[in-house]
Amino acid sequence: MVVMWLTAMIPEARPCRHSSENCKSATTPQIIILLSCFALISIGGGGISCSLAFGADQLSQKNKTKNQRVLESFISWYIASQTIAVVFSLTGIVYIQDHFGWKLGFGVPAALMLFSTLSFFLISPRYVKHKPHTSLITGFAQVLFVACKNSKLSFPPKDSTANGVYHHGKDSTLMAPTDKLRFLNKACIIQDREQDIASDGSASNKWSLCTIEQVEELKAIIKVIPIWSTGIMVAVSTSQTSLWLLQAKTMNRHVTSNFQIPAGSFGVFMMFAVCITAGVYDRVILPLASKVRGKPVTVSAKRRIGIGLFFSILDFVTSAIVESIRRKKAIQEGYIDNPEAVLKMSAMWLIPHNVLCGIAEAFNAIGQSEFYYSEFPSSMSSIAASMFSLGSAVGSLVASLILSIVDNITSKGGKQSWVSDNINKGHYDNYYWLLAIMSAVNFLYYLVCCWAYGPSAEAASKKEERGNMVHDPQQEAM
Repeated sequence: MVVMWLTAMIPEARPCRHSSENCKSATTPQIIILLSCFALISIGGGGISCSLAFGADQLSQKNKTKNQRVLESFISWYIASQTIAVVFSLTGIVYIQDHFGWKLGFGVPAALMLFSTLSFFLISPRYVKHKPHTSLITGFAQVLFVACKNSKLSFPPKDSTANGVYHHGKDSTLMAPTDKLRFLNKACIIQDREQDIASDGSASNKWSLCTIEQVEELKAIIKVIPIWSTGIMVAVSTSQTSLWLLQAKTMNRHVTSNFQIPAGSFGVFMMFAVCITAGVYDRVILPLASKVRGKPVTVSAKRRIGIGLFFSILDFVTSAIVESIRRKKAIQEGYIDNPEAVLKMSAMWLIPHNVLCGIAEAFNAIGQSEFYYSEFPSSMSSIAASMFSLGSAVGSLVASLILSIVDNITSKGGKQSWVSDNINKGHYDNYYWLLAIMSAVNFLYYLVCCWAYGPSAEAASKKEERGNMVHDPQQEAM
């Protein structure tokens, strides 16, 4: 952000030195400076993405029930705070840039980043900091390689775990791997203890023998991939901003006679919905439900994801209905060939689908983040925190792919494309109906994935705690 700010402060660092009227082609040094800004921001963003996992490490408690509730609350407010930041950047920062220029417009974010960095390092000595482990990617590669290498190896009898047939790390509580994805278990079978195990208890060759922990870490990733893939359609929903912009431009955006909402600012309503949903759920809905039932009430991560997927369907259905009405209005008012004309239809009709999209994003983001974090071992907390962001990135690419395929198919034979540049001639309503159908199929796919996945670690933990309460001698005496 400092380098970006310097491009505004130093005239020689940009092609437009004084005004946009006297612009020249950017020189090689100017391009290098600009690209270096993007590179530094990308590297910084990659590091900051670990803040969710790092924050959760600070809140870990011995009591599993309390820890789950604290984690649930933390993720909700983490998502809400991110949304508040986005709303501020889309409104306050943009306003500063438009009215006070780029020097102050870039200077404010740079100053905020400096303040954030100083705050982080000032309090850093008080943070819980776990020591980094070996590369997980290398560990995954080792498990796959050794499992394939030992493919012809027979599995030991189930009662042989006490004899140390499986290799595990120091201080490990795992004596044998789980039965799911059993093929991978061959990577941690000790064939010859004298050759395979070094004097310190570690593997003599890590590309010949892996630990149970490595095998279970890879299993955790593979097991969640189907459920992770269902979140892509929610990301497709939030990636339709360019189409929302086309719709908003053709509608009456006036709130009063003197003020109208900018066409590009309707996405703020989605951000508000995310923030309010996350906050209200954590501070109103759950406490109220707990009070009514007389015991702590929580909604599982998988149910949250399901709720998010359901609202995603409602979002596309609402978008299709509103666009169908908007297109009919355009034809009735004689604007079929004029996509720039403003219709006698309020743009406030776009708010409901923005709100539904925000609710879907809130439930899905919180649910997915909580699900990965509870399912993965603590050594994979950073990967757990980045899984949702990865899904969002893939969703953006899938959205572009779907748009391209629909455009190519519907424009064959000289026909007007559903996603034509002329929004009045196109059939964006049909496009939204297609996405709604895809989302409905995705929801059914999610239900199948949940059934195939089986009980989550969260559900197993609650079942174990209920069992302990039943067999608690003190409670039995009471």
